[in-house]
Amino acid sequence: MTKTRLLRLWLVLGSAFMVLLIIVYWDSVGTAHFYLHTSLPRPRPLQPLPSPGQRQEKEFASDVDEFLDKLLGSGAKQGDLSRKKTEQPPAPASSQPAQGTLEESVRGYDWSPHGARRSPDQGRQQAERLRVLRAFCANASLAFPTKERSFDDIPNYELNHLIVDDRHGVVYCYVPKVACTNWKRVMIVLSESLLDRGAPFRDPLDIPRERVHNSSTHLTFNKFWRRYGKFSRHLMKVKLKKYTKFLFVRDPFVRLISAFRSKFELENDEFYRKFAVPMLKLYANHSSPPASVAEAFRAGLKLSFANFIQYLLDPRTEKLAPFNEHWRQVYRLCHPCQIDYDFVGKLETLDEDAAQLLRLLQVDRRLHFPPSYRNRTASSWEEGWFAKIPLAWRQQLYKLYEADFVLFGYPKPENLLRD
Repeated sequence: MTKTRLLRLWLVLGSAFMVLLIIVYWDSVGTAHFYLHTSLPRPRPLQPLPSPGQRQEKEFASDVDEFLDKLLGSGAKQGDLSRKKTEQPPAPASSQPAQGTLEESVRGYDWSPHGARRSPDQGRQQAERLRVLRAFCANASLAFPTKERSFDDIPNYELNHLIVDDRHGVVYCYVPKVACTNWKRVMIVLSESLLDRGAPFRDPLDIPRERVHNSSTHLTFNKFWRRYGKFSRHLMKVKLKKYTKFLFVRDPFVRLISAFRSKFELENDEFYRKFAVPMLKLYANHSSPPASVAEAFRAGLKLSFANFIQYLLDPRTEKLAPFNEHWRQVYRLCHPCQIDYDFVGKLETLDEDAAQLLRLLQVDRRLHFPPSYRNRTASSWEEGWFAKIPLAWRQQLYKLYEADFVLFGYPKPENLLRD
């Protein structure tokens, strides 16, 4: 009996020692091996593009994932968070719809050169954005909540905006109201995480909007725990070190206006019940607002932009729950001082930045970023939207979003912050 127990003890200790050795291996020699097989070069100045005959899609068949699958048992439940892999080869460039076809004009495709134009200053512009971001993250004069914590200190649920594509070695942090629907579509095409009649989607615009925003569609960092357990943080760090990491941002005040327009000026029953009704009760003296948004709109009752600003500034709001993702600060969604991003795009230069990023990822001949629409909420509208907002409120609102303004190089809106 004693011998049996000793044998079991040695087996447990031996297994633990092997796991420790493997972790050390991946941190030293193993990461070099991992790099050779799965890593894109870090995105520094763009290199000349190879010819179509020389290009090959770099697929990130993760050695770490395969090892962990074996270690944790190959009999993983079908309902777990493993990626849906397919054996479909990538579509050749010639399969893109011909320019000028009826489908293009009806669906709104736009493969015209405006989406791929290249400015000689784009490389310098990107370098300056990253320099500003890193400088202010290191600058003690800019203080904001969560700035000083480490990546290990970020709660798992706050990593739900980091989408991973292991096929191409990409991590995308999505920011609502910053073209995230179309960037999620691009990530689905790249990762082949959704099938259309048995084959992966090839065209981002073919992916239905409701499937794009279904959280089960994407592999995000917050899901790693259920798949990898205690190895999850280590694996996240490996991917963050080796993969190309990007996000897109926009002027913080303009993003707020866009969020208000889409969620409260249009009939959105979910946002009406969850947010507009409490705001109407607290700030608009409506003790019994209509039960549905349709009834409210028919009665001419709409939430005002001033009521929305009151809600954001009210200290009780954050005590009840974190800001909704549509108006939560980017630094809280994407953790730019804990994650060393390789590319920062802006909605204000979306066409150029999207083309530059797809070239950087070497997938620009495989797909195009979906056409952008020109009726975006404009910065020039800010004065009109904030005209009836008291100066003190505007100043408090700026403090609330100051980190996003500074980290991403947006000028302080002085015209809104003084009499």
